[in-house]
Amino acid sequence: MPVYVVLSRLTSDGRKTLKSNPERLKEVNKEIEAMGAKVVHQYALLGRYDFLNILEAPDEKVIAKVLVEMGSRGTLQTATMQAMPIDDFLQSMD
Repeated sequence: MPVYVVLSRLTSDGRKTLKSNPERLKEVNKEIEAMGAKVVHQYALLGRYDFLNILEAPDEKVIAKVLVEMGSRGTLQTATMQAMPIDDFLQSMD
């Protein structure tokens, strides 16, 4: 299944939500799964971005739906990249 790396930054509304309800992060993961994607790994970051999420989704249409839904809430901004296993990358060089 395709893998996507999602870097996110909380907006001021997102920081308020997180402060008042830290478990909201896990609730969002369940919402993502209901839309057809899966959160494989999730990390809090120190620096330019607040979180790094590794998601799996059947295709770019599903990941686009997830990201539009998440972004439309006004609580975060994202930067997303599709990732490729290194062995697949090396095979593409043949």
